[in-house]
Amino acid sequence: MSEPKITSAKVSPLRPIPNFIFASRWLQLPLYVGLIAAQGVYVYHFLFELLHLIEAVFGSQTALQALITSIGYKTTAPVTTLNETVIMLVVLALIDVVMISNLLIMVIVGGYETFVSRMNLEGHRDQPEWLSHVNASVLKVKLATAIIGISSIHLLKTFINADNYTDRVLIAQTAIHITFLLSAIAIAYTDKIMSGIAAQKH
Repeated sequence: MSEPKITSAKVSPLRPIPNFIFASRWLQLPLYVGLIAAQGVYVYHFLFELLHLIEAVFGSQTALQALITSIGYKTTAPVTTLNETVIMLVVLALIDVVMISNLLIMVIVGGYETFVSRMNLEGHRDQPEWLSHVNASVLKVKLATAIIGISSIHLLKTFINADNYTDRVLIAQTAIHITFLLSAIAIAYTDKIMSGIAAQKH
């Protein structure tokens, strides 16, 4: 008795117009390359600020004034040495750069994997955990969460340096942060509802 032959389903080639439309996804490639260049700018800015901080620790007044200018710190008394507030604001600025860099990585890697082409990272030891189940909905929730983290850092920097801001600016930044938070909750809740509906259909 002969064994039945297993035939694999043949994938019919796309017609010219659908193939052209589908290939248009590669137009996004320069956008992701541009974001990689922006990532390089952030790395340069991070190292530049870190160098100023280290130089200020060893007494460089030029580096100290550069830090004070970059963080927008103002005080009636002249600042001649690093104090706790300046260090905290500089460190928060560095953390802010790192979090924005993380956001860029999520957009670059997750966006390319979702909307352009598979990267075939399955089994790679450095594959991000979140990339194994990424889709458009998951990416939106993660981006919203990352934006909330960045907004939190900005808000904390503002509160630490609150003397240099008006009440209107403080209230506006707080309201914007709350808006980001509510938006992320709405996105996550909508995604949960849609996932539940999709699970019920199956």
